[in-house]
Amino acid sequence: MERSRPTMKDVAIAARVSLKTVSRVVNGEPSVTPDTEQRVRDAIETLGFLRNGSARMLRTGQAGTVGFVVEDIGDPFYSALSRGMEQVMRAHESLLLSGSSEADAAIERKLALAFCERRVDGLIVVPTSTDHSYLLPEMTAGIPVVFADRPPGRIDADTVLTDNVGGSRQATAHLLAGGHRRIGYLGDNPDIFTAQERHRGYLEAMTSAGEPVAEPWVAMGSTTTGKVRADLTRMLAGPAPVTALICGNNRISVLALHALAALDIQLAVIGFDDFEFADLLHVTVVAQDPGELGRQAAELLFQRMDGDSAPSRRIVIPTRLLPRGSGELPPSAL
Repeated sequence: MERSRPTMKDVAIAARVSLKTVSRVVNGEPSVTPDTEQRVRDAIETLGFLRNGSARMLRTGQAGTVGFVVEDIGDPFYSALSRGMEQVMRAHESLLLSGSSEADAAIERKLALAFCERRVDGLIVVPTSTDHSYLLPEMTAGIPVVFADRPPGRIDADTVLTDNVGGSRQATAHLLAGGHRRIGYLGDNPDIFTAQERHRGYLEAMTSAGEPVAEPWVAMGSTTTGKVRADLTRMLAGPAPVTALICGNNRISVLALHALAALDIQLAVIGFDDFEFADLLHVTVVAQDPGELGRQAAELLFQRMDGDSAPSRRIVIPTRLLPRGSGELPPSAL
């Protein structure tokens, strides 16, 4: 026969206190002496008592859960972002429930609304969709929503972003300071917000330096092995080949390094976003802080859950340039 779970009443009997005293200890309320609190906690540990989530909802109106909709939870960047959120969740005694949208707007919508139906206390979304008006009824009903890494579409909501423009501008300026003038740029699909912003930072830095950008030096779009190799081959052809390259994300950086090795060509390379073994390969990168991105998004969400009704906020997390060798090769060495 299965053993029943211990209740607060069992804890009260074991600790020789009232049921109300156990409730105060479990919920962190004051007016309990240290000796009494310790007796209750000892009884909780001995009995293996677990607080009832339903009771918490009745008492506070909160379920102790937050929904997180992300493109791919298996991506190292989003895993680090999730860990940053979880640090805040633990401090607030809440759980993070995650789901991957697979970069599909329909799946994103289905996941977000499913979390809301399950009465999560709040929602954090890394958006794929360009229209988030479907969340307006949920937000009006009292579920706060924070967007991370990319802004929402067609609604006004709290957003936490990386300084994509500034990071890309810094990478370009670094190569210009090293003597490069023909700087290539490999970016992701231009429909993606982060891809647009990083490309913009590159163009702004080149324009500010008075350097023209030839059409063959820039490639945006799908990031397959074949396309990256073809784009690099085009950038290196003709009388004015590029001497340096900026890669718009860590996936493109890895593909570009493979392609350059296959072509047996050396370029000054800076990647946007760090990746595994980049330090061992001496690859210069513009590093984001996904953990801080996650922490800030979660902190902002809990402020809203606690009743903060100020206008929506837009927080931008700075990047860092990490020189490791690949971005410091001068044009004369190529």
